[in-house]
Amino acid sequence: MDNEAVGSVRVLAPTGMLGAGFPDITIERGLELGADVISVDGGSTDSGPYYLGSSQPKTTRAAVARDLRVLLKAAAHADIPLIVGSCGTSGTDNGVDWAAGIVADLLAEEGLDLRVARIYSEQDAGRLKERLADGHIRPLPPLGELQPETLDDCTHIVGMMGHEPIVAALEAGAQVVLAGRATDTAVAAAYPLMKGMPTGPTWHASKIVECGGQCTSNPRSGGVLATIDADGFTIEPLHPEVSCTPILVAAHMLYETVNPYQMREPDGTLDVSEATYTALDDRRVRVEGSQFHVAEQHTVKLEGARITGYETVSFSAIRDPHILANIEDWVHLLRVMLTQRVEQTLGLGADKYAFDVRLYGYNAVLGEHDPAQGPPREVGVMLLVNAPDQATATAVAKIANPLMLHLPTPDMNYLPSLAFATSPAETERGPAYEFVLNHAVDSITPTDMFRIETEEPAHHG
Repeated sequence: MDNEAVGSVRVLAPTGMLGAGFPDITIERGLELGADVISVDGGSTDSGPYYLGSSQPKTTRAAVARDLRVLLKAAAHADIPLIVGSCGTSGTDNGVDWAAGIVADLLAEEGLDLRVARIYSEQDAGRLKERLADGHIRPLPPLGELQPETLDDCTHIVGMMGHEPIVAALEAGAQVVLAGRATDTAVAAAYPLMKGMPTGPTWHASKIVECGGQCTSNPRSGGVLATIDADGFTIEPLHPEVSCTPILVAAHMLYETVNPYQMREPDGTLDVSEATYTALDDRRVRVEGSQFHVAEQHTVKLEGARITGYETVSFSAIRDPHILANIEDWVHLLRVMLTQRVEQTLGLGADKYAFDVRLYGYNAVLGEHDPAQGPPREVGVMLLVNAPDQATATAVAKIANPLMLHLPTPDMNYLPSLAFATSPAETERGPAYEFVLNHAVDSITPTDMFRIETEEPAHHG
């Protein structure tokens, strides 16, 4: 990869999540505007710990393949690199290989010869325990000190890379970089930093483009193009009928940040407290004044998930007006009777399993924080059971079945008939996971925790 100094770098961010889709016209326009690199995020922790714990992608293969086909052809046509971060949703080694398999198939189908690099970010628990014993792993709020056994309990652990491993892959000649877990911003920042762009504007621009069109007047219309130079950056939507405004661009610093003026990366902290946002016209925004403060110690955030049990779910619906008028009494009775019957039938105390009853249409989302005003017209009752094994979770849910079908309130002299949403009423969800790592480990070097493998082009066609 040529590292010759340039005056500016244009980063094309097609969408906030690989597989979410985008209009083809927006990619064509990005190339017409002179894009130097295409960067896209392929993962997130937003959808919970299952995807890391199980090492399974959230997005379907067909959706990812559709987006990658367009982006690979665009990158090949323009002779610019394509960078994908957090492959397979959680960035596990399996996720990287899954994305690499899709890319290999697409390159063969399209007759494209591109050099592909895979960057693996999964971590070994044994090595991390050594780092922990040496005092090089610290908790991030709100978690406490890490215990060695927690590392052993994790089914998968990933380190969140910064830009450095991606730069290393590009410098080794990669035209397509498929990275494991990475910060959303590092995916976009790597190429501009490699080309000598200033750190403040680069990291700020990368933060703004991380979610594609979210900083525009119509987030569903596709991504954006950020042009980074020595003094700042300019951002514009790829769709010709969509706009960026100073408010929309500035507001994105509120997204997923503890402090709207600062954001930590592995090698330092972005500071936008002195940044200015100026409308160049009705579509483009110019940003200047962003700064980046390099940290004394480079760190890598760890993410890990472990199995917390096995879940079975059941869902019924209530329209009986008398029950709905006394819904809190009804759900209290359900909890009491289910606990009693489980002990009578299975011999299990309340400490051997857990269940949650969520009343959708009443208070399932906010609970006591948003008290209901009057009885609802209908309520969906979701029972979620967690137990050490699947058979026990399902047995508890089956014991709840007649209660969720016919349980009356204490003052009713008849048995109501409620409605299950599915047959069978119980659905086994398999293992349930929880995040247990939110810790930072001191890096020996910015790249030592990550492994890069580069494949030569297959010379298709």
